Amino acid sequence: MMGRQHTSANPANPKLAPWPERMARLASEARNPHLKAFYDAGCVAPETPMSQVPLVALDFETTGLDPNTHSIVSIGLVPMTLQRIRCRDAQHWIIRPPLPLQRESITIHGITHSDIEEAPDLTEILAEFLPALAGKVVVVHHRGIERPFLEVALQWRLREGIEFPVIDTMAIEAKLHPRRSPNWLSRVRGKRALSIRLPDSRLRYGLPHYPPHHALTDALASAELLQAQIQHHFSPDTPVGELWY
Repeated sequence: MMGRQHTSANPANPKLAPWPERMARLASEARNPHLKAFYDAGCVAPETPMSQVPLVALDFETTGLDPNTHSIVSIGLVPMTLQRIRCRDAQHWIIRPPLPLQRESITIHGITHSDIEEAPDLTEILAEFLPALAGKVVVVHHRGIERPFLEVALQWRLREGIEFPVIDTMAIEAKLHPRRSPNWLSRVRGKRALSIRLPDSRLRYGLPHYPPHHALTDALASAELLQAQIQHHFSPDTPVGELWY
């Protein structure tokens, strides 16, 4: 599944338009009606305090780590704000990938050939999935998965990609712990690198352990992690533009 990779509006890159303007332009360019409706919903201004930002935590399980050669097999999402996680409105889908499952991925996420046999293709759930994201800032743990995989998947099916702002809880942990890898002397003394994986990051905030590699559970775990990060290191008044990519 080959496709172009959009460049996303990152506050570190001043050449890119802010997300509200970018979404408006993408709405005028979109051909697919689901994508046009998604972009028409827009997004909050960069100066909006986090306490007022509508969010949705998102996680994919995939057949591998390369969006150009692997596929999405499940999607979990949980709507949230900084004050509340709306578990009642959470959604989970098993997706039929265009390529056969690989033994290695089955071992990790537990989704089998029988699970996907009657599962819908991604295009069959767009009418539910994209409205669940529309108008919200997406929360992920490692933005190198969800946005690139969805971009390539839609390019392959619709000949159109997708862009949207994300808050990456892994990137937040990386910035909070810039010296994660010990020097050679510390390694000799037995010191290990600090992990910013989702389960390990949650432990630093006293959050409970959840079994990994289930899209809905990992989305919930990312939602809780963001709330803890804001509480400990930022403020409800922190502008969303300082955190999104």
